[in-house]
Amino acid sequence: MGTTEDQRRKFEGLDRDALQKHQLASLNRLLDKVLPQNEFYARKLSDCKFPLKDLDELASWPTTIKEELQPATADPFVANRTYPADHYVRYHQTSGTRGRPLVVLDTASDWKWWTDCWQFVLDAANIKTRDRALLAFSFGPFIGFWSAFDALQERGVMAIPAGGMGSLARLEMIRRSGATVLFCTPTYALRLAEIAREHQIQLEQLPVEKIVVAGEPGGSVPSIRARIESAWQATVFDHAGATELGAWGYPDSQRRGIHVLESEFIAEFVSVTTGRRAESGELARLVLTTLGREGAPLVRYQTGDLVRPDLGHPGDNRFVLLEGGVLGRADDMMIIRGVNVFPSSIEQILRSFPEVVEYRMTAHRRTAMDELVIEVEDRLMQPTRIAEELKLQLGLSVEVHCVPAMSLPRFEGKGKRFLDERNETSTNEA
Repeated sequence: MGTTEDQRRKFEGLDRDALQKHQLASLNRLLDKVLPQNEFYARKLSDCKFPLKDLDELASWPTTIKEELQPATADPFVANRTYPADHYVRYHQTSGTRGRPLVVLDTASDWKWWTDCWQFVLDAANIKTRDRALLAFSFGPFIGFWSAFDALQERGVMAIPAGGMGSLARLEMIRRSGATVLFCTPTYALRLAEIAREHQIQLEQLPVEKIVVAGEPGGSVPSIRARIESAWQATVFDHAGATELGAWGYPDSQRRGIHVLESEFIAEFVSVTTGRRAESGELARLVLTTLGREGAPLVRYQTGDLVRPDLGHPGDNRFVLLEGGVLGRADDMMIIRGVNVFPSSIEQILRSFPEVVEYRMTAHRRTAMDELVIEVEDRLMQPTRIAEELKLQLGLSVEVHCVPAMSLPRFEGKGKRFLDERNETSTNEA
């Protein structure tokens, strides 16, 4: 049986001491169950004292990085697997946008944990049994919204699969099915709006009231969220998760960012500046430990995400709040003439121009400095005003060029608008 909404609210309202007691007991229980048969962590944690008596002890344990999870043998499955393959019922793989895809397996109980985590997201979006939810993703091996699909059914919501369909067909299915909720990436919500405009479809006349997004920072970026909401006349709700981790984040009531689901994950924040535990509001690398995934647990996993934790925010939900959601990836951060810049920060500025339909950023390295070139499909064909706004907000001069309409790629899943050619540039110069 999963948690009830009252139980979920109770978890959110725990004070920090009570929450950490719950996390400590959950982690010790999980490790007691999976060790020593989980060879990956039996070896990795062999020098660690177990069980933990205090969560502060966790900081002395080794972290886990994604590259370690790649299988070292002919076995195709993720290296941190606890059981033989025949114990698992779900097969998914990472998107492969950053290296070779990982094949991650889930047991039946792990999958139930996934869908229980998703109930926090559905609560935040106020999704009720009267709703009908259309899920616009491929339904391939990438995790996408598979767990959301099952969580919706558990809630009693009609879940409408829209895999293998073109964008125009999906818009028609929204109309025909009476879908009140749309699940997709921020990129694809904007792409559907573009298709609707091309075909004179009035989005505001469709029944969609809520849009749940994931896969990109856009759902917590005000200008992108506003653009989606304006086009659809619907409310956008952000969500964060990863194939190898689970559904770990969901929006706060005021949509200032996302809460870490701390009843199911232990979150640590490592200062980008000092490498020590981050202070509230400081830019930090996010490290997560799963508490309910027995078949493929992760202890102190370096997510690669950069966040700003608000450790003392007011409100009934006491789970830590990440202001602005996930701000970007650590390996995407650029230093342009001494200024730290994230692709998501630039996207927020570009999306504030309603005439900018699509864009692409390309980073190069010239000597020791990063340089950035931006291509835009701009209906006004006036790149100077965009460059001036970038300089005003970022304090940087950035090259902006207009390109012909429909010349830049469109995306259904995660948008790939940032091309990082810095390593190629460095290699060529060497």
